[in-house]
Amino acid sequence: MEAIVLAGGFGTRLRSSVPDLPKCMAPIHGHPFLHYLIQYATKAGIQKIVFALGYKADIIIDYLQLYTSDIVFDYVIEDIPLGTGGAILNAMQKTSETHPIILNGDTFYDVDLKLLHAYHLQSQAHITIALKPMQNFARYGAVTLDENGIVTEFAEKKPCKSGNINGGIYVIDKAWYTSLELGAQFSFEVDVLSRNVGFDTIYGWIDDGYFIDIGIPEDFERAQTELFQLCSESKQ
Repeated sequence: MEAIVLAGGFGTRLRSSVPDLPKCMAPIHGHPFLHYLIQYATKAGIQKIVFALGYKADIIIDYLQLYTSDIVFDYVIEDIPLGTGGAILNAMQKTSETHPIILNGDTFYDVDLKLLHAYHLQSQAHITIALKPMQNFARYGAVTLDENGIVTEFAEKKPCKSGNINGGIYVIDKAWYTSLELGAQFSFEVDVLSRNVGFDTIYGWIDDGYFIDIGIPEDFERAQTELFQLCSESKQ
């Protein structure tokens, strides 16, 4: 398996806590957040990661050059912001896997990536999304599935008592994705996900693993204890 890590964002919402670093380099209990993502990918059996970089890419590259890992690292750098969709497309040129896994550089979601990948291939989906069950939320939109696991709706963000949210981990059919011909700059969420709902091409995989998005200061602070403890326990 190969993965693409989206790590090119500006991290505007996190500037008050981490003013001079890309989000994936935000310090969590003595290590950059990226360290925990790499540990997770290693445990899952990922053999190669392509990092989609932009804002302060040199800081991330310098870190990766000193990082000891069995995973092969590669990267692409955006000269101009390409949006999430364009960033994925740009990084795909460095992947040989026909169905790469996409990870967000500011989200940790403890999904069984081998099972997710296998489900994606078995379903013959164009995109499979890892969905996190959540209670009492307003920060995320709920995702609805039919009885076959096909995504039928991406709801707008609003207060919700319970539902499944998009956990920010995807498996994508590379040949299908590159055939969309959406140009270099586009949004994955708007131009790909929303436009293809109802065409039996997007499937959901529900997994209740640990989830945290460090994109806002409150969750960044929460990660200092939760994420460190989770990764320490996984080593035991």
